[in-house]
Amino acid sequence: MTETASTDVDTDPAPAQDYAPANPATGASAPDDAVEPETFDREYVQKLRDEAAGHRVKAKRADGLAAALVTAQAALTGRMADPTDLPYDDELLDDDGVPDEAKVQAAVEDLLRRKPHLAARRPRGDVGQGARPEVVEEGLASLLRRGA
Repeated sequence: MTETASTDVDTDPAPAQDYAPANPATGASAPDDAVEPETFDREYVQKLRDEAAGHRVKAKRADGLAAALVTAQAALTGRMADPTDLPYDDELLDDDGVPDEAKVQAAVEDLLRRKPHLAARRPRGDVGQGARPEVVEEGLASLLRRGA
């Protein structure tokens, strides 16, 4: 007959110590009945949560406004077909949270260097439209000759 080894583990080798916060002045532990957990009124906690939620909403709104200002600044350069193609980055803002014109200009130039198809397209030269002072209509035959 084989015996199995007993795996009894002493679950409590030493009496458990109560860990109470130490007294900063003496370094001694405070008695259990002297330690009171810090609790706050429900109304106070709810007020703090509402205040924090309000700050988060304002921060989101500020981020949205900063992104809109960066897009407007990119539009003022006139170099992009669609200024919303410039991705918003906090690095484009100055210390006050306002878009820095030089940083936005540099970002637009960098984006157009990497992706030239995003540049604004402007027709240059004679595109064959509009009033022309040198054209004198003499009749259908002259129009057909000039068009050939």
